[in-house]
Amino acid sequence: MKTSIQYQGFKTVAADAVVFAASEGVAPSIDNAAVSQWAADLYASGEFTGKAFEIAVLHQPAGLTAKRAVLVGIGKLEKLDSAMARKVGGAVVRTLKAKSIGSVAMVVDASLQKAELVQALAEGAVAGDFEPDEHKSKKDSKHLESFLLLAEGGSTELAEALRNGAVIGEAQNFARALVNEPGNLLTPLKLASRAREMAEAQGLGCDILDEDRMKQLGMGSLLCVSQGSAEPPALIVLSYKPANPMPGIHLGLVGKGVTFDTGGISIKPSENMEKMKYDMAGGAAVIGAMLAIAQLKPNVEVTAFVPTVENMPSSKAVRPGDIVTSMAGKTIEVLNTDAEGRLILIDAITYAKQMGVNRMVDAATLTGAISIALGAVNVGAFSNDEAWQSEVLGAAKAAGEKMWPMPMDEEYKDLLKSAFADMPNIGSRGAGSITAALFLKEWVEDTPWVHLDIAGTAWIDDGKAWLSKGPTGVGLRSFVALAQRLGS
Repeated sequence: MKTSIQYQGFKTVAADAVVFAASEGVAPSIDNAAVSQWAADLYASGEFTGKAFEIAVLHQPAGLTAKRAVLVGIGKLEKLDSAMARKVGGAVVRTLKAKSIGSVAMVVDASLQKAELVQALAEGAVAGDFEPDEHKSKKDSKHLESFLLLAEGGSTELAEALRNGAVIGEAQNFARALVNEPGNLLTPLKLASRAREMAEAQGLGCDILDEDRMKQLGMGSLLCVSQGSAEPPALIVLSYKPANPMPGIHLGLVGKGVTFDTGGISIKPSENMEKMKYDMAGGAAVIGAMLAIAQLKPNVEVTAFVPTVENMPSSKAVRPGDIVTSMAGKTIEVLNTDAEGRLILIDAITYAKQMGVNRMVDAATLTGAISIALGAVNVGAFSNDEAWQSEVLGAAKAAGEKMWPMPMDEEYKDLLKSAFADMPNIGSRGAGSITAALFLKEWVEDTPWVHLDIAGTAWIDDGKAWLSKGPTGVGLRSFVALAQRLGS
């Protein structure tokens, strides 16, 4: 889908539809008698109220070149922020493309002419055009050809905002497409290959650690997870360094990349196991963030680390009760082979520290417990550093991604004890997401770090007005916003 902006009015624009934002309770003032009267009549009758994502369509509006005039509800104007604008952009695209509308021009009036709102509209529009039907022989879904913003009287900075939004939206869709790939088509090495192709196209550094290199480095924790699979593991390392990086800051992004998770010997129930292709959503978000970072070029050094494996049961698989040694030399008693994400992350974290990372964020579909605690609304955020957590949560808020800080009290560590190794890989039934985060913290040590448990938010079973069913790409926008903030 092509996105663009023009600093002109709407009357002569040759589009399939011209869209007007309409706030709750107040009919919009539109400089066209027929459309303005139509809008006033809709509000007067109660057929349209301006509530978020409501859509009304007028065909062949008098005085317009466009074939249709469309009202989209944006809710109460005083509550309009980038998070709502992003959803509105997505809702416009998803609703109108379903009606076989190919070209859309949206009027950005004075109330919408802010860089953050224009960026969000573009992000939402591009993300809204994504459909998870890549592997259908006959695709049911439709796509928009063009999305134009009309910002008469607006400033030139809006064009950059639109471009940034489109870049981030396309990166989000890139990540979502990766997550949507089934395990037979996206193995660890194929994920590594896709990451390398992207890195080469964008001018990023790329290093793929294979099984032999990881053995030489002593990554016994990561490798124990992959040993049950015929598919070899990899550690994907993507690096971005601007010409004049902010001194003293090296941001590390770590993403869990389990391309399919059966649970291993501690095998999962068969119900919904097909969704376990999404267990690399954290890794996909990290790779997608690097795609956007390469194009937006923030002034901060960023390196991404994605340990990628397939977790399978076999005669070679790691067993409950096995003891493995991590790259850092600490030993782990594997009590549950389905708690594999933390096992691959800790060796990636150790390697990231060796590479000079001094601020770190990881994203992982780590625990079912976080879904019990926060549902599908908030990402669970865990940290060893309040100031750094505040920075990350600030970036998330700016990016429109909801995150909630979770406790990391030392008392919870009493749930992580082993008589046979330095640590078990699981605690007791209670506080599962907290003990998982505390397990990671043992390898992070003093490096400022935030762990994002995205297990409840990386996939939606029911599509939204602004987003299709399936992978969401959660975490990506926050990573990009964080890099931009650190580099400013």
